Amino acid sequence: MKIQNRIIKKTSGFTLTEIMLVVVIIGILAALVIPKIAGQSERARVTAATTDINGGIKSALGQYEVDNGFYPKSLNDLLVAPSNAKNWHGPYFDPPKLPLDPWGNPYIYYFPGKHNGSSYDLSSAGADAKEGTDDDIGNWQK
Repeated sequence: MKIQNRIIKKTSGFTLTEIMLVVVIIGILAALVIPKIAGQSERARVTAATTDINGGIKSALGQYEVDNGFYPKSLNDLLVAPSNAKNWHGPYFDPPKLPLDPWGNPYIYYFPGKHNGSSYDLSSAGADAKEGTDDDIGNWQK
């Protein structure tokens, strides 16, 4: 009796069609998700700038005003005592360094303010780093 040896060939792997289908599905998901993630990054920067303007820097300016009876002429006065500040208890930032906006630019400060005449204007020039454009973030905005 003769026993036949059968060779069973089993192929494993994916066909080109299956691989292309997976690539198309990943592409569709990426097209839907990436724009939403990219928008969140810019929104987070705007939120951070708004928080700095209406939080930490505002607090430092308020403390300076309580100590001296007037607002500083420049943000640098929060770090180094000006000659006219007789009751200066700074520096008003810890660490003693002026904060930068989320785009790496200095905050813009005017006293008296252009928008807040009896107070000060504090703003970030936004992503384009140009003052007076639509992406500016200031303490006079709601």
